[in-house]
Amino acid sequence: MDRTSYTNLAKSWEYVEDHAFSRQSAELNAIRTAAEEAGIPQGSAAQAELLRMLVRMLDASSVIAIGTGSVVETMQLINGLDNAGQLTAVDSSTQGIALIRKLFNRLSDDTETTLRAVNASAGVFLPRLNAENYDLIVVAGDPENYAAAFAQAPRLLKPHAAIVFTDVLAFDSATSAGGVLNPANRDAKSIAMRELLETVESDERFVTALTPSGTGLLVAVKK
Repeated sequence: MDRTSYTNLAKSWEYVEDHAFSRQSAELNAIRTAAEEAGIPQGSAAQAELLRMLVRMLDASSVIAIGTGSVVETMQLINGLDNAGQLTAVDSSTQGIALIRKLFNRLSDDTETTLRAVNASAGVFLPRLNAENYDLIVVAGDPENYAAAFAQAPRLLKPHAAIVFTDVLAFDSATSAGGVLNPANRDAKSIAMRELLETVESDERFVTALTPSGTGLLVAVKK
């Protein structure tokens, strides 16, 4: 690809993001604003929209969201469940889980989806769950969430279910300095994402795809 093609790709990302942001409901806009005012930055609107679509494509009824600082993404996962199924949000941070519980309390009278918020690390909580009981796992947040979630994914996921890793390019870190794209960058998130890519893509139990959606989305579907 030439320079013009790469420039057009960058412009297309901006266009898609602006388009998705313009499609956000008033409720999602309010959730985004409240989270950012609380000091928790929110990610790509297009990525959140894609996650909602994945719930529908998988016909998912049981979803786990790990590292739930992005309440916009969590809300889109709930929207994808369409008043059915269950969503379990797992966050080890006090601030993150408080924000999720506030969201769930607001939704409790308006949705038939079962909502559960768990204040624990992925490495501690996931091993307690029943095997082959989940359709979709979405991972975000701290670097340690990713390896811990993938270690449990083969056991937790149903056949043909998926685990999705957000921010695989490690752009959301304040010290990212270009994230994974910069080979000299050695911050914790970038190191973890490089290791994750190698681990997940080499695992023959999964079919994988890395996409540039949001700040990098790695999708792994269990065979």
